[in-house]
Amino acid sequence: MVHELIEKIPLHVEDYPSAEMMAELGVKRREHLCGLYTGVPITERSIRHSGTLPDVVTVYREGILAAASDAWGRIGPRRLRKEIRITILHELAHFHGLDEDELRQLGYG
Repeated sequence: MVHELIEKIPLHVEDYPSAEMMAELGVKRREHLCGLYTGVPITERSIRHSGTLPDVVTVYREGILAAASDAWGRIGPRRLRKEIRITILHELAHFHGLDEDELRQLGYG
């Protein structure tokens, strides 16, 4: 299922979010943002959305590395894979209409 979604929704990887994006989202430190879903969730789509830009999931390398780091700044491969997985699933859940509170309850917040 996730592989099918990734084929439909482009996955972009960037080092960190732009200053404009951080300001728009109210994020103070760029390493605090691991990913971002941009688009219209399927739960909100209607005919009015035809012709809009396609959905995109962006993951931010710096945020994922910070989330995967232990107290000494070390990053193990298992923890890194886990953070990448959580971030991608989190953003794809936004595509399906889940909000931050629902994702926290599911352990993906």
